[in-house]
Amino acid sequence: MVKTVKLNDFNWTNFMTFTTRFTTFTATALTVTALLAGPALAQDTEEAQPESVFNLGEPVDENGNPVADAPQEPQPGQQYISETFNDWAIRCLKTETGEDPCQMYQLLNDSDGNDVAEIAIVALPDSGQAVAGATIVVPLETLLTEQITLRVDGGQARRFPFNFCNVGGCVTRLGLTGEDVALFRRGAEATLALVPAAAPDQTVTVTMSLSGFTAAYEAVSQ
Repeated sequence: MVKTVKLNDFNWTNFMTFTTRFTTFTATALTVTALLAGPALAQDTEEAQPESVFNLGEPVDENGNPVADAPQEPQPGQQYISETFNDWAIRCLKTETGEDPCQMYQLLNDSDGNDVAEIAIVALPDSGQAVAGATIVVPLETLLTEQITLRVDGGQARRFPFNFCNVGGCVTRLGLTGEDVALFRRGAEATLALVPAAAPDQTVTVTMSLSGFTAAYEAVSQ
């Protein structure tokens, strides 16, 4: 009998890639040069200017909370979120030409709110039967031979093999037909089922919200 378990029952490898930014602080010292002369001569001394006694303050909102600094513009090679449609985000890659490629994106969690998988969808114009392509990334400690199973609103399930694994996780790439996209447009939620290698008799199921799917898909199809 297949049982559903919580993700945190297993020692998953964190497959999400995070960017750590380091800020270098440079300390400067003020040098005071004193020119000393005899008792009959004048003494010239260059002293450091004291800090101003006037505080410049900080911006706050109507409730008195500090206002965050305006986000900086992404640099070429960096990812950024251009729009959000309910549970779907439009994630783009900044380029030097300004023609930034974008994809639909959603981070998938288990019932306890743990990050389990991520899915990204792009439109595939003039690509034949598949009108869109989806990339799903799951933890490394997934039993690859059991593949991954996708189901929309409890309907017919479809199973897909994994393509490869790297340090970020195990990846499956699947094609979506026009019927698949229409099913996502009408649906409320989809589920992804995978099997952990540590417990091959058990299944981990995560939910993919379809709220905002239509608007997000139209945005990446333009």
